[in-house]
Amino acid sequence: MEYTGSQYIGEYVDGRMEGKAEYILPTETKYVGEMKDGMFHGQGTLYFPSGSRYDAIWEKGLVVKGTYTFSDGLQYDAEHWHYCDSYDRRFYTEICHGLKPAGISQLTNMDPPRKIPQGCYDCGDGFYNPATRIIKDYRNRFLRNADDDEHEWIIRTCRKGWDEIVGHRPKL
Repeated sequence: MEYTGSQYIGEYVDGRMEGKAEYILPTETKYVGEMKDGMFHGQGTLYFPSGSRYDAIWEKGLVVKGTYTFSDGLQYDAEHWHYCDSYDRRFYTEICHGLKPAGISQLTNMDPPRKIPQGCYDCGDGFYNPATRIIKDYRNRFLRNADDDEHEWIIRTCRKGWDEIVGHRPKL
């Protein structure tokens, strides 16, 4: 564990991780469930730092069957997925709680949306500072450096931390 940065809290059988356990990865993703011969095996759940989770039945480290649940409670269903598809572009919270009145936009699934630091962009998994080209997660921890393609995509696509006047401006 000391070499991988992971942490294991649980039972051992013949020196191998086995039985009920908690396994914490360096990414802060946490597995809580059954282990056998050092692998996820049986019923277990992966908890992600974003607040989402993956409940599954595992066999020798591989998923047999599982369900992914987003942090807002929305469950992913590969066969009957109707969330933000080409037909219906509403956010999950809008589906559950209805649309806002005319003139009040909901910009993200989180309502109210996160406050974006001045000069930065919200790129979905954190805030991007174009001056440093660094993306930090929402808890201000380093995630990655943006390459040229990601930089251009963020600048073109993502929400900004400042207001801009768009459209026609009358001459003064």
